Amino acid sequence: MDGGYGETLRAVMRVRDGAALAETFDVASAGEWLAFDAGVRDLGDRPWLLSRASEEPGRPAGVLGQSGGVLGRPGEVLGRPGGEPGRPARTLLDRLRGRAGSRAVPPAAPPVPDAPAIALCHPDGRVREAALDAVRTAPELRPLLVVRCADWVAPVREKARALLAGLPGDALFPLAELILRLSRRARGDFARTLLEGALREGPAAEVLALTAHPDRATYRLAYRIAVERGLLTPMELAATAATCGDVALQDLCAEAAVRPGATPGPDAAAVLDRLLAARAPRVRAAGVTALRRAGRHGDAKPFLVDRSGVVQACARYVLRQGGGDPLPVYRALCAEPAAHPAAAAGLGECGDRATDAGTLWALLGHPLPSVRVHAISGLRALDVVERERLTPLLDDPSPAVVRAATRALLPDAAGIPEHLLRERSAADRPRAVRVAADRLLRAAGLQRRPAPGYR
Repeated sequence: MDGGYGETLRAVMRVRDGAALAETFDVASAGEWLAFDAGVRDLGDRPWLLSRASEEPGRPAGVLGQSGGVLGRPGEVLGRPGGEPGRPARTLLDRLRGRAGSRAVPPAAPPVPDAPAIALCHPDGRVREAALDAVRTAPELRPLLVVRCADWVAPVREKARALLAGLPGDALFPLAELILRLSRRARGDFARTLLEGALREGPAAEVLALTAHPDRATYRLAYRIAVERGLLTPMELAATAATCGDVALQDLCAEAAVRPGATPGPDAAAVLDRLLAARAPRVRAAGVTALRRAGRHGDAKPFLVDRSGVVQACARYVLRQGGGDPLPVYRALCAEPAAHPAAAAGLGECGDRATDAGTLWALLGHPLPSVRVHAISGLRALDVVERERLTPLLDDPSPAVVRAATRALLPDAAGIPEHLLRERSAADRPRAVRVAADRLLRAAGLQRRPAPGYR
């Protein structure tokens, strides 16, 4: 039902007319079931569309009212089948006051649709409650049973929950995505609790199969249960952390892979090496931190110049825990900045102002933009930023250098001459320079002047 609301209503009409659910929409999609439920409910003000039209001679098709009467003009009941006088149709005032029409006539129960799937989504709670019995012999309706477990009508909700609790645990696994979608609703926790219990007690193969589910919430839950149950080896966890793009899964699997006692023997080194080679910084950081527990403090030295500041900080911690000092390493690496551009940022993190500031200022003239960027970061870490010496870098040909200089100058933006910033915000300047000038003008409390001709 990717076509939107109109496609959803067409699917509802097809099911009403006897089409199988699997022929009407993608029954493996949780979103399609929720759209179907909402589509049936939206027909609450047109109940004659929820039941098949009568085929008796002389009676127009599709014009049965909610009480069984035949409708003439919209909203007018001419009579019930058999010639009985009809109940007056509800007026707008009746609807606003919650009345069902004439006060003298009690509201009649609505007709039950022929299709159980329609009845399970019917706007009237009495119809939904009665239709739940059909789920006992129709497994294909179990997704709608899950939906009714979060129903807003208590009798419907309680009956649906009793039926769902009576199902075997493995019957919930194909419904995992729908259950988790519904758990975001106010009354949706019941089915999620059953699902988590089934995952903790069910077959390992079923849990592992859900780790490959395309829905993010589903595979995250499956991985969490698999880690709790110990269904994945440390190497499998490390490989998942190193290759997946989900940051929550990276943290979960990386931490589980290096958990104390998780990898005894020679495989521990292979697990750490897999994490250390990961592309994601948070996974490398977990691997570097685990080097301390493994007694491999010296192996953290190459990560002192990692492209990620978080990984660098972890490497400095591990090196210090092993009795080493990262400062001499950084000073030596800064002698060859082209080979290790990030060494300048590390020197600022653990260096000395009087001794190392001069080295970083000299690196601002290095031909490599990456060296200049890290030198600015190092100067900020040492807190030796000088406005007059950094302002010329706003004209640097590298946008990355311009951005780094802007971040360093923001606290002292009010001290930059206004005319210098106005000149750099002109339309003929490179975009990075214009953006930097605008940021500094705002930080200085100055409004950017509108371009000529602007209204």
